[in-house]
Amino acid sequence: MLLDKLKLSKPLIRSMTDAGFLGPKEIQLKTMSRILGGQDIIAVGPEGSGKTTNYVLGVLMRLKYGFEEAPRALILVPDKDRIMEVVERFELLNRNNTIRIVPLYPDGNMETQINAVTDGSDIIIATPDRARAVYLKLGLNLNKIIMFIVDDAAEIIKKGMQLPVAELARSIVKCQHLIFTEVVHDKLHLLIDQFMNQPALIEVSELGEQKLEILEQVLYHVPDYKSKLNLLGRLLGDAEIFNKVIVFVNTRLTAEKVFKSLFKHLDKEVSVYKPLFFDHPGFDSINDFKESDETRVLIVADDLKENLDLNGIPFILHFEIPAEKETFIGRIVKGDDNADTFAISFSTDIELVTVKKIEQAIGQKLPVAELPEGVTITKGSDKAKKSNAQASDESELTGAAFHEKKAGNNKDYNYSSREKAKMKFKYR
Repeated sequence: MLLDKLKLSKPLIRSMTDAGFLGPKEIQLKTMSRILGGQDIIAVGPEGSGKTTNYVLGVLMRLKYGFEEAPRALILVPDKDRIMEVVERFELLNRNNTIRIVPLYPDGNMETQINAVTDGSDIIIATPDRARAVYLKLGLNLNKIIMFIVDDAAEIIKKGMQLPVAELARSIVKCQHLIFTEVVHDKLHLLIDQFMNQPALIEVSELGEQKLEILEQVLYHVPDYKSKLNLLGRLLGDAEIFNKVIVFVNTRLTAEKVFKSLFKHLDKEVSVYKPLFFDHPGFDSINDFKESDETRVLIVADDLKENLDLNGIPFILHFEIPAEKETFIGRIVKGDDNADTFAISFSTDIELVTVKKIEQAIGQKLPVAELPEGVTITKGSDKAKKSNAQASDESELTGAAFHEKKAGNNKDYNYSSREKAKMKFKYR
């Protein structure tokens, strides 16, 4: 039987069979023995790869029985909806009625939740902020915790809940730490490096079976908003290549901020689609922008909820990754009208989760490009310092985001006929 490969107890095997699990997922095969052995792990996999079922089985195998004096497993998730999903998964697979599960979420009554914990609990499933609040009120005893689990870690970081996670983890003297996430990035390492003990990194990549035909494109990974602005300025400063560009952002407010940043250097070459402020140059029609000889950069906000005709636009640039992956995918799918369009996207650590969902949906990875020389990175590690050093060597009057062209960036082709740009991006 395929499920026997997980080395689970017979009751758990029966529970999985009754629940309709025909066989183990890849991430379960790769991590279960380590979980049962008590090792710290970082498990990375896309949505639907079996991460939740993975740790639910691990917890049920390691706890085996209930009625201890304090909880032995603490599971942190981003929100109440996720708590309910995890509780439901435990109820589906757990046949041991002695194991008591208590959920803790922000909109519940604090005193009621504390009483539920102190009355008897083996597994706590909570949001980090509520678990910390209950702990500070002496309602959560962490002395018996043997498994500390952070699920949807990237989403927890996106919500800014790193502090309660770190405080709770450091309050436990010794236990097993299990991190489940869709992506690994610097912000995640800054959090988990505080408490994890030589974790094993295990990653699975389950792309969709359907491989869509998409535009030629690149993805730039940058640390923050200011670095995005610097990179955008560096690229758009090259008017010979970027002679007609639509820059997508998520909100009209961001569109105005990006416009102000670019206007200092591009002047009338940049405009906003349906601007918030009447005194800002703008267009109410995409066709007017296409026909304009003066304006070559148009900033468009996704919250306008408009489907624009991008036919004939040689470059589309996502300054921000749209919250809905379908919005992004709809623009990068290749068709007869946009076959010569080149797509460029910027992504911070926080946006990488959506990028992974996009890659899973289109069935392929987005190629990552190295940052052009001279781009000022406002924060980061040695790579950022190196970029800053390169930028400081160039003191053109046009500002930090615009520098004299390096010899390696010189072009040996003409883009005037809208042929596809043969840009020398370096993939890694």
